[in-house]
Amino acid sequence: MSTEGGTKAILAALAANLGIAVTKFVAFALTGSSSMLAEAIHSVADSGNQGLLLLGGKQAQKRATARHPFGYGRERYIYAFIVAVVLFFVGGVFAIYEAWHKIAEPEPIHSWQWVPVVVLVAAIIMEGLSFRTAIGETRKIKGKATWVQFIRRAKEPELPVILLEDLAALVGLVLALFGVGLTLITGNGIWDGVGTAAIGVLLIAVAAVLAVEMKSLLVGESATPEQIDAIERAIIDGPEVERVIHMRTVHLGPDELLVAAKIAVRHNETADEIARGIDAAEARIRAAVPIARVIYLEPDIYQASRAAESGTAAVSTSAEAH
Repeated sequence: MSTEGGTKAILAALAANLGIAVTKFVAFALTGSSSMLAEAIHSVADSGNQGLLLLGGKQAQKRATARHPFGYGRERYIYAFIVAVVLFFVGGVFAIYEAWHKIAEPEPIHSWQWVPVVVLVAAIIMEGLSFRTAIGETRKIKGKATWVQFIRRAKEPELPVILLEDLAALVGLVLALFGVGLTLITGNGIWDGVGTAAIGVLLIAVAAVLAVEMKSLLVGESATPEQIDAIERAIIDGPEVERVIHMRTVHLGPDELLVAAKIAVRHNETADEIARGIDAAEARIRAAVPIARVIYLEPDIYQASRAAESGTAAVSTSAEAH
């Protein structure tokens, strides 16, 4: 990733949501529409979420310490997980709560009837511009992966979060426009409540997807299959190593990968030759996969029976991709 690209998308979304939140609160104050209130709270939650993502990126840059020797790269995952929780409770649950009251006691929109429509149309335009920025930054790094594959496999949390947030915001605005529009046409305030409930369900669904993806990253995901193949080729692409007995990888953060492998060396090599061979293999790994920053290579003498017991399963495990 582009950390720069992720930051650009976050700032674009933050600017859009702050402006949209203010206009929605004004519209709610003038009309009393629950859809406008739900959308205003949604925009406030999104603004807070973008602030959390920026804070997570800053925290992840802290230097490693004796207590945290592998650094703070996973701070970005923690803050992205908090974003999912905030979106669920502040956005989704509040909208459902507000919808329940509105449906139980529906009220038509009596005053300033044109305000919510104008605000929602303007918000759709601003949110669309933010979404376009996120799409543009994502296209630079997603390669041939589909959008669903990118969301599921991305090790950098910021762009997937912004993409899903902006998509939810756009769909939520359309639902709010639907609820407000039918309320104005029919004079029945229950449609305002229905639109609010739909927004709540949407936000809870998006929050659930984000929580599942961020939980997987927090637990620890391996390198991609392509990266694992590149690392294995780099290890054996020299006379020092006969083969990889088994290997495991895990992301310490979006831009930092730990590689641990047991490698087969020749039985008649001296300790000095083995040490120089390991150094050469590590250099090849870093050249092939630059984010492989923490590397542990353990030399061993290859024995087929031992490899069958402990190696094959480890290789297949490390090759699993989220």
